[in-house]
Amino acid sequence: MSKKGDLLVPIQIDDELFDEVIHSTALLNLASGEISRVEYQNYDEGVNGLPWENEEYDFSCGKLTNAGKDVEFSVNVNKTTGQYSVSASELQEIKQKAAALFSGVQPS
Repeated sequence: MSKKGDLLVPIQIDDELFDEVIHSTALLNLASGEISRVEYQNYDEGVNGLPWENEEYDFSCGKLTNAGKDVEFSVNVNKTTGQYSVSASELQEIKQKAAALFSGVQPS
């Protein structure tokens, strides 16, 4: 549930398995690093289970896109709750890269 002041941005998530990549869309909360509203594309988690439950699951990564420019980042999965998120340090890096990239300024 978002609170006043939260900034939710649309992202893409790729769950990497041994020989398959499962794509989804979601919302990243730039205030907390929580990821919500994950919607898998062409993948039925009711039949196949959640991607990170698969024994061939390797890792998850995310992408924030604006005007054809991308910021890629690591996504954590809490395998107990199923919650996707980014770490505080990763979130700070996403904000810095996104601000530089989307404003057209080259990061130093």
